[in-house]
Amino acid sequence: MTSNYTFGIEEEFFVVDATTLNSTVSMPATLLGRCQDRLGDRVALELLQSQLEIRTSPHTEAGAALDELEFLRAGASAAATEHGLAIIAAGTHPFADWQVQRHSERSRYRTVMNELRMLGHRNLLCGLHVHVGLPDPDRRVPIMTRMLPFLPLLLALSTSSPFWTGRATGMLGYRMAAYDELPRTGMPPILADQADYDRYVAQMTGAGLIPDASYLWWAIRPSAKYPTLELRVTDSCTSATDALAIAVLYRLLVHRLDRQLDFAPPVDAIGRSVAEECRWRVQRDGLDARVVDPCNGRATTAREAIERLVKALAPDARVLGHGADLARIRAILDFGTSAHRQLEIYDTARESGMSRLEALRSVATWLKRTTTETEVDALTADFTAVGGPFAGHRLPPMSGTIN
Repeated sequence: MTSNYTFGIEEEFFVVDATTLNSTVSMPATLLGRCQDRLGDRVALELLQSQLEIRTSPHTEAGAALDELEFLRAGASAAATEHGLAIIAAGTHPFADWQVQRHSERSRYRTVMNELRMLGHRNLLCGLHVHVGLPDPDRRVPIMTRMLPFLPLLLALSTSSPFWTGRATGMLGYRMAAYDELPRTGMPPILADQADYDRYVAQMTGAGLIPDASYLWWAIRPSAKYPTLELRVTDSCTSATDALAIAVLYRLLVHRLDRQLDFAPPVDAIGRSVAEECRWRVQRDGLDARVVDPCNGRATTAREAIERLVKALAPDARVLGHGADLARIRAILDFGTSAHRQLEIYDTARESGMSRLEALRSVATWLKRTTTETEVDALTADFTAVGGPFAGHRLPPMSGTIN
């Protein structure tokens, strides 16, 4: 990454049987090789054999980033198809069983599984990670701390995990609730600067508690591999355009926090606790969650806070060449996230007389199709087309939620 706030995107996918759409248990030994024949080192294994990860190059221009995302998704999908498999982008799989999962045969993953034990098998979760480089990498830690109140808003835009092992959870973003089972996850501690962070890592590694800083799995962290600040709170987005929208918004927010020290109030222990509460409410209610606006401290909804944030970041969008790209955020606010669409498909299928499993397979079918749609394809999808179920209005809050 160079110093002009370049951004890169990592996406995790479920690898599923192309017919049943259930997650694979044992990944074919040749699948990764075929993916790398097409995509080189831009594709990698994940902790479980039912997962793959793709990684873009660093970018400064949204169109090029989206082109690469779509290329990588298409390449991984084509390699999976050769093996009778497919890929699905979502925070959780609608009906896969964590109890039958196997970890990937890599030394790091054996180490992780030895530490996490059953929790490693339960980590049947996929996320979107966004890296942004800063002119001064030592600024990553103070910006990480100041970013904490904004993390619930970024999560709200990404929710794609309403189901867990075949059940509707009553939440739009269950992934982070499940991820909280693991150590060193959630909001990072309040750290003042790089020296603070270095002392923390030295204490943890010196005591033999973790091998290195890559075992810090916080919702946001200084990358141990790149000179970037890595966003990790977000669900894997079913739509590539949604993933790009979130990456752009995060890039703009890093730019503003780096350039304007008083953009938002300082974050102390109370602010961190409030951000944790807002994250919980967003996991449950998504865009309609009741939160505290990070900029003015007032009670509002996540949707309204995002709308104000987008307006506030308009100058940064002009500076970084994203003037037209913020419309992608508006599309998420208007049409809903993947979680909204999944629940609508499920409810419609159940009302038509389908069994629970049949309805869940309808959800998985939509996930499979949408994962490899291009931006042009998405413009004609039934949920965004004129007359489609999301056209011309915003989604209502989920019934039975408590704000």
